[in-house]
Order: sequence, then structure tokens, then C-alpha cells
Amino acid sequence: MAGGMALLVAGGAAGSAISQQRLAAETARAHTGQAQAQRELNAIAARVGELQAQANRLNALGDRLTRMGGLKDGEFDFDRPVGVGGDGEVRDMPKGELGRSLDMLEHRLGNSGDQLTVLGALLTNRQLTLNAVPSRAPVLDSYITSGFGERADPVVGGGEFHKGIDFSAHTGDPVLAVADGVVSFVGERSGYGNVVEIDHGNGYVTRYAHNSQLERRQGELVRAGQEIAKAGSTGRSTGAHVHLEVWQDGRVIDPRPFLQGARLRG
Repeated sequence: MAGGMALLVAGGAAGSAISQQRLAAETARAHTGQAQAQRELNAIAARVGELQAQANRLNALGDRLTRMGGLKDGEFDFDRPVGVGGDGEVRDMPKGELGRSLDMLEHRLGNSGDQLTVLGALLTNRQLTLNAVPSRAPVLDSYITSGFGERADPVVGGGEFHKGIDFSAHTGDPVLAVADGVVSFVGERSGYGNVVEIDHGNGYVTRYAHNSQLERRQGELVRAGQEIAKAGSTGRSTGAHVHLEVWQDGRVIDPRPFLQGARLRG
């Protein structure tokens, strides 16, 4: 009887050991599964982080293009969430389906990035082209005192052809480049007094006359809106003003059509 009890105890101990081994194995498998699941979650999180960074870049690019395109504030708000919805049944998403969704999102973001980059290049080229065309007033907060074309000569009387537009100014007022270009002449011309001329590289040349002071050198690059001289009354002039001429392919033309966007009076 004692022997039977010993066998029974031994059998119980063996069964307990086997159960503990099975439990340990199952625990190890659970830990392994948890580790694998965590690795997969970490990989998904990394992809989501990459896509978020790409989305942020696109938002920044879109915001810059909005400003470049002159779109109204609020017309394109890249910080506002997009409205979505649906009434379908909600279910758990399998890992494979989630991966495919991320692949599709990454592909769409890539295409959108390519399109926005091309659009940005087009807008930049358009802006460069616009900046090289005379489209600004040569003096701020001014008005036109004499237009282009036939007029009575203000100095000696009689008729004359006025080759430019005169803008009201005070001696010393900044004279501004009306477009991007390279200074092609700085000096004195008969009748014009102190002159600055800018070649805009597209057949256009602008001339700014009667200045009291010249502030640029020949060959210097200037941007639209930068100061190039000080207004004055040198040459054939009855008082301080800014005389602007626009030449296209060697022929003087009326500057007024180019100044439609400028704030002018007169």
C-alpha cells in the first residue's frame, strides 16, 4: 500500500511537471506572439510616421503655392480636417488589408507630391516671367501728371510727342524698378538729365529720367520694386517728377497698359 502511494505521488509530481512545462511553453509562445505583434505595430507606426511627414510636406507646399498663386485667404486651408463619413458596418481590419491601404495612401501621396512640385515650378516660372515685364509704378503713392503721346511741350510750348509717362514726385523720393532686370545704362542723356535704363532680357527696356541722384551701376542686377535712383528735376523739366519710358524690341511704347495693376491716380 505504501508502494502504491509512492507511485501515485510520483505520478502526480510528473503530471504537475508536465503541466508546468506546457504552461511555460504556452507562455513563451504568447510572449513570442506579443513580441511579433509589437514588431508589426512598430513597423506600421513607422510607416504612418513617414506618411505623416510626407503629408506635412505636401501641406507646406500647398500653402506656399496658395500664396504664390494669389489665392484668397481661406480658399485652401491645409490645416482644416477634410470632412468624411459613411454608414457602412464597422468591422475589424485584417493586417493585410491595412498594409494595402497604407500602400495605396503612399502611392497617392507620391502622385500628389509630383503634381504639386510640377505646379510649383510652373507658378515659379510664371512669376519670373511676370517680374520681367514692366507692371509696377516707379514711385509709390503717386499719380500721372502727363501721359504718353502727343501733347503741348511744357517747356517752350508747341506740340511734341511724349515718349513716356510722368509721375508726380518730390525731390529725393525713391525711384523704383518696375520689373526685374540688369542695369544697361547709368548717366546723363540730353533732355533727360540723369538716367537709369534697365534691360529686362525679354525685349523690354525701361528708362527712368530726370533723377537727382543715381544709385545703381551698369551691369547690376535689380529686382522689381528695388530703389534705383532719387527723383529730381534734371534735364528739360519744369519740376521734380519721374519720367518712365518702356521700349520693346527697340520701339518706344505706351507704358500705361503694363501698369493696370499699379495703384495710380490720373
